[in-house]
Amino acid sequence: MRKYYFYLARCSDNTLYAGYCADIKNREIKHNKGEGAKYTKYRAPIKIVYFEEFLTRSEAMKREAQIKGWSRVKKENLIKGLF
Repeated sequence: MRKYYFYLARCSDNTLYAGYCADIKNREIKHNKGEGAKYTKYRAPIKIVYFEEFLTRSEAMKREAQIKGWSRVKKENLIKGLF
């Protein structure tokens, strides 16, 4: 069964990027090759610092949309496990 992931990546300028994917390891590689997203292309290298696993792409996309609306402090607390 295929899995999908929501993730937070820390960019080289210390900003956070939220995304979703089906292959978490490959996604980090793609971002670091400049192929992942326009936002991360000029902020490489990136490191995926948090992720959640989902059974459907739709669930992962919904989680991404939810967390993209959060403040930086709230995202950092999620990474630290304070939620």
